[in-house]
Amino acid sequence: MNETKDPRVIGQIVARQREYFFSGATRSLEFRRWALNSLYEAVRKNETKIAKAMQADLHKHPLETYMCETGIVLDEIRFHLRHLKRWMRDRSVPTPLAQFPSRSFISPEPYGVALIMTPWNYPIQLCLDPLIGAISGGNCAVVKPSAYAPATSRVIAEILSETFPPEYIAVVEGGRHENTALLEQEFDYIFFTGSVEVGKTVMRAAAKHLTPVTLELGGKSPVIIDPSANLRVAARRIAFGKVLNAGQTCVEPDYLLIERSLQEPFLKAYKEALEALFPGGDYSDMVHIISEKHYQRKKELLEGQTAAIGGGFDDETRFIEPTVLVDVDPDSPIMKEEIFAPILPVIPWDTLEEAIDFVRARPKPLALYLFTENSLTRQKVLDSCSFGGGCINDTIIHLATPHMGFGGVGQSGMGQYHGKKSFDTFTHYRSILQKSTKIDLPMRYFPYTERKEKMIRRFLK
Repeated sequence: MNETKDPRVIGQIVARQREYFFSGATRSLEFRRWALNSLYEAVRKNETKIAKAMQADLHKHPLETYMCETGIVLDEIRFHLRHLKRWMRDRSVPTPLAQFPSRSFISPEPYGVALIMTPWNYPIQLCLDPLIGAISGGNCAVVKPSAYAPATSRVIAEILSETFPPEYIAVVEGGRHENTALLEQEFDYIFFTGSVEVGKTVMRAAAKHLTPVTLELGGKSPVIIDPSANLRVAARRIAFGKVLNAGQTCVEPDYLLIERSLQEPFLKAYKEALEALFPGGDYSDMVHIISEKHYQRKKELLEGQTAAIGGGFDDETRFIEPTVLVDVDPDSPIMKEEIFAPILPVIPWDTLEEAIDFVRARPKPLALYLFTENSLTRQKVLDSCSFGGGCINDTIIHLATPHMGFGGVGQSGMGQYHGKKSFDTFTHYRSILQKSTKIDLPMRYFPYTERKEKMIRRFLK
């Protein structure tokens, strides 16, 4: 475990990792499999400890911790173990006739020493999932958990320090001071998950060394409901996405755009969905807002709003009741920033074009959710709106698969990970041409002649 406020010590950590990487120890298939298996066993062995830490930081139920954190990590590791050998192979590609005689191939190599900076809202999944990609790619990594989730940060540090030597995988705990010190170092790759504003800071720091980055950010992810949608199912699935982790999810359904005549029936269905999720209004298993600072900001966003459902809160536990807002001004503060709470503003529309224009007039979101049974509506929205990823007739769950990449576009981020995309993110693909020395065609060499030009033009038509 490496906890330090001294930039010199952080510099030493990075230097030791670079030396270890240059030794070639991390490159073999056997080593990468050992590391992935070791991480898998460490996570399984510490499931109870992880669940207790998540309870302490977020009041998260153990089932939700496994469903959204531990279970996803274990599934990701299994996927990498199944496919890693194939991913690591050189891949032959065609060679132009002009390069005869030779062969061309793509050769994957690790970047080197990676920095992984992680957020507090899913502190296990959003830390270990990118780490899995760094490991399977053959890199060393420095992991920086979030100080907003101190119990989970400590568990991450304990698990990784007990599993790996610090010259291979190191953990630096702390807050802004440590973040700044880390960003002053020269890494070979930076993977950051967090807010748009901090993402800009990370990108500026990376630019000093021309370090490649993946930025998993956020934004206001819209939900669109058209008249063909199954309102009862839509309400239940939107409610699930909104109350999961108390809405503190980068792909939470942030606000709802709904055909005007459906607003009242939807409110009724949403209220019924909440009653089914929390019988008798028992919210004891629901996650709380992470910190007093974040909690007070959510309360500020509720000021002056009209709550058709919910609107309650508890200052002692930093709990915000699942809430639906109506008559929302599109220019109000709650529509200007990512909500990150179980609060759903509803904005009605009269034509689908209005809903599409509303989305397109704002920064590209990390996710978009569309509820429709109409294939024309589906295609029109997909063809008109740019977003990182999303669901049709559901919310959130598109990220819970290793078979598709997850990432943003525009202000919601750049780059992807999960499954093969994680391996790709932490891997540089070298293009290599291997030429035979038995034949050496003279047409490319000086002196240039008319005959050589004719030969080259024949090859490069």
